[in-house]
Amino acid sequence: LDRAGRVMVQPDLSVAGHPNIFVIGDLANFPHQNDNGKPLPGVAPVAMQQGNYVARLLKKQLQEKTLPPFHYKDYGSLAVIGRNTAVADLGFVKFAGFPAWLAWVFIHILFLIEFDNKLLVMIQWGWDYLTCQGGARLITNQNTKPPQTVAKEVVGVR
Repeated sequence: LDRAGRVMVQPDLSVAGHPNIFVIGDLANFPHQNDNGKPLPGVAPVAMQQGNYVARLLKKQLQEKTLPPFHYKDYGSLAVIGRNTAVADLGFVKFAGFPAWLAWVFIHILFLIEFDNKLLVMIQWGWDYLTCQGGARLITNQNTKPPQTVAKEVVGVR
């Protein structure tokens, strides 16, 4: 494990000494991509490509064939920074604001599995947008214990 608790993986995403055990996504430390040895970021596009690679690799192994080492293709980054506002860096073009926000919405819906999931998410996000609701917000590590009060003692002079 590395300092962040990620599993060091081989170029085929397997664990050293265990060729039938694979680790992908934000649990994997894959330093083989760049000359600088930095691991790939723990984001969904990396995990999706790694999952597809391992599925293809397992299929090839059943056919007693090989596959070249995993190589991540960076298609860019999108981030929402507010209502109707996002930033996009697609490598060949960078843009921000409402067009980037629309790109974020449609790309996230595009990668959902099954038509009914896409439809339900579009309806929910559309309703949240029209009613100015914020959707799900997760707050973690919140102190759930009520603050302790100190008993007030009257201090006087005799």
